[in-house]
Amino acid sequence: MGCGSMDALRAYPRLGASWEGYALEQVLALAGDRDAYFWATQAGAELDLLLLRQGRRIGFEFKHSDAPTMTRSMHTALKDLSLDALHVVYPGPTRYGLRSGADVIPLRELPALADQEGWAEGG
Repeated sequence: MGCGSMDALRAYPRLGASWEGYALEQVLALAGDRDAYFWATQAGAELDLLLLRQGRRIGFEFKHSDAPTMTRSMHTALKDLSLDALHVVYPGPTRYGLRSGADVIPLRELPALADQEGWAEGG
């Protein structure tokens, strides 16, 4: 990317998209890509990743922000897909709830979450 410092990296216009792609790859490295989907509606709602595991529907959004909040797309995905869980993965340090069935989770906690919920490949 040609960024010689952290300040230059933070100013890079594609940093968010790059980080989100990296985070999605980390989930797929844990879960495998079988029954892993992108979901979108004609009305514009999107879900970055939908995993179907052992009869459960687990949604993922990836946000390069300090404090992600619920979006209209997330509400739509929870309802329309009858998600069992929605995880918003971000680079921050603290896990917190957004609403029933939806939480924000630090990227570094993905392996523990995969073990806890049993969606890791072979889990």
